[in-house]
Amino acid sequence: MSWPADYADRLSGAACQLCDEGRPEETHGRIRFWKTKHIDAYLQRRGVQRGYAVVIWRGAHAVEVTDLSEAEATTFWLETLQAGRAMQSYYAPLKMNYQLLGNGQPHLHFLLAPRFLDDVAAGKPLPAERYQIFPEADLRRDLAALRKLLNYGT
Repeated sequence: MSWPADYADRLSGAACQLCDEGRPEETHGRIRFWKTKHIDAYLQRRGVQRGYAVVIWRGAHAVEVTDLSEAEATTFWLETLQAGRAMQSYYAPLKMNYQLLGNGQPHLHFLLAPRFLDDVAAGKPLPAERYQIFPEADLRRDLAALRKLLNYGT
């Protein structure tokens, strides 16, 4: 395995898919449930289990938290926590996971995952396989509830 040929361009932002897409309400893979000046929080249309979400930094292209100023990093973390609190309130999980990786998509983002009693990998990281498409009606119900908790679009 090796890094993709265009990885330097992804790192620099010259070929960053998340920068290039702008700030869409919906994409083929996710739907926004909250937006601030600095972040977009999306529920994923597919994942290992219900509630899989991503919080994307929407300031200038950044790969690492250390690329941000102290004020920006604080804002990013506090707004990610606000999204996570809404998810925790709505889904009532046993545990919330926050992952800050960015190896495949080198643009600053957190993956948020509620972990449940009937979890697919209780006590372990969620597997990278076994993804499923979530039923649209369930996804829309979850979106409406999260948006209400965050006063987004109301």
